Amino acid sequence: MFIIARVIAFNISTAKGMPKNEIETVNFLADKGMENDAHLDEQGGLRQVSLLASESADKIRDKIPGIVNGRFAENITTEGIELFSLPIGTKLLFDNRVLMEVSQIGKTCHNGCAIKQLVGDCVMPREGIFCRVLEGGTLTVGCEFHIVE
Repeated sequence: MFIIARVIAFNISTAKGMPKNEIETVNFLADKGMENDAHLDEQGGLRQVSLLASESADKIRDKIPGIVNGRFAENITTEGIELFSLPIGTKLLFDNRVLMEVSQIGKTCHNGCAIKQLVGDCVMPREGIFCRVLEGGTLTVGCEFHIVE
């Protein structure tokens, strides 16, 4: 089955540990991550870009109305694919040019983020995913992506 999803937000921060802010256009660098993001990985690690589906974030938005994209520390907010169900190694093609590979599902939440402290739960540790950038390029909010079979 060929499922098309789309990006609803790109989010970056200038310093680690700070909330991410939405931007319209971003450049992805192969084997590094998002240009101008504090988590850009010059060493080519496994957690270059973080993604969270809006459908996952909505589980917390029910408890904190109005929480904006990027507050879960995700670089890319998506809709249309249940990201956390994708196996490690799944390839995602964005706008038929930027290729990423799922490298990790979820993460350990150190000390509990502000969201978890406020409502007792956060979806990013369970439902967020991380990717490596295999082929870079520039993308704009609203671009579509799909799983490469």
